[in-house]
Amino acid sequence: MNKTESRKDEHVKVSLEKDVTAEHNYWDDIILVHNALPELNKNDIDLSTKLFGKKLGAPIIISSMTGGYEQAKEINENLAAAAEKYQIGMGVGSQRAALEKSDLKETYGIIKNYDIPLRFANIGASQLIMWGPKKTLENAKKMIDMINADVFIVCLNFLQEVVMPEGESNAKGVLDGIKKLSEQLNKPVIVKESGAGISYDVAKKLSKTKIAGVDVGGLGGTSFAAIEHFRAKIKDDKLHERGGKTFWNWGIPTPTSILQVGDAMNWKVPIIATGGIRNGLDAAKALVLGADSAGIARALLKPATDGKKETLYEVGAIIKELRATMYLVGADNISKMPDIDWTITGENLWI
Repeated sequence: MNKTESRKDEHVKVSLEKDVTAEHNYWDDIILVHNALPELNKNDIDLSTKLFGKKLGAPIIISSMTGGYEQAKEINENLAAAAEKYQIGMGVGSQRAALEKSDLKETYGIIKNYDIPLRFANIGASQLIMWGPKKTLENAKKMIDMINADVFIVCLNFLQEVVMPEGESNAKGVLDGIKKLSEQLNKPVIVKESGAGISYDVAKKLSKTKIAGVDVGGLGGTSFAAIEHFRAKIKDDKLHERGGKTFWNWGIPTPTSILQVGDAMNWKVPIIATGGIRNGLDAAKALVLGADSAGIARALLKPATDGKKETLYEVGAIIKELRATMYLVGADNISKMPDIDWTITGENLWI
């Protein structure tokens, strides 16, 4: 196992064994207004939607999590089975490892064996700078072919890069790299944060490119700074252990990021709400705030390591909870969710 494989393995193990979530989950502060007279039958609710031209059985995305080491193949296969059964979208982790070591391709490519309606390829944004425009385009096509992807993700993971010993904190020129890739690639390109959120100002800059959507990836769920804190602690690396702790709760809350990105981009491109979504109620709240779909990662990681049955159960439960929430607010289809009344409560008046 090389250094990249070892790091990816450690990320998953730490995520499973330690509490690496942000100290506050901001979805708990969003309250949907109960409709005591919903005037509809639960079984008549239509969860289907379209995203990037593909029809989904529910507005749920299994967010990019892993790949690039041996055990990831089974995790991705279990997730792919659930994506097929419920006809929802799925992403994979950064595919750089498979570009560098071809025998790792199957840890990602296993999802090609499943009928998934919407697949997301994925690479970290710093690679755009290191590769340059020509090589970026070439490698993007390779990553798309690796999983038969419909959409290509550029992941803005600079919080993780800056607290990680192996981090590549190269951000100068990333916006131009995104602009060029979105103009040249023959697939939709979206930008995704990985736990620190996207602000109004950043979304305004992205609105001047040809990107097809944004995954806000906000604060409230898994903290990659927390993961790096524990990785450093295991290695007795005091400096990076401290850095991970310092930036544990850095970022823009996911609900805030949805509203800011939507306003900045005039709600003209799809928004995926990833960051702290644990269940179907959280997913429903994201849709009410204006997101087009909800991305879920951490809540599915343990089931995906336990087995296919456990993964199918968890995804099924999330979708059942989403349907129940729609029933309780009186929405019989996804398009009506942004019209539902909501309020904010608690001491965390962050919105």
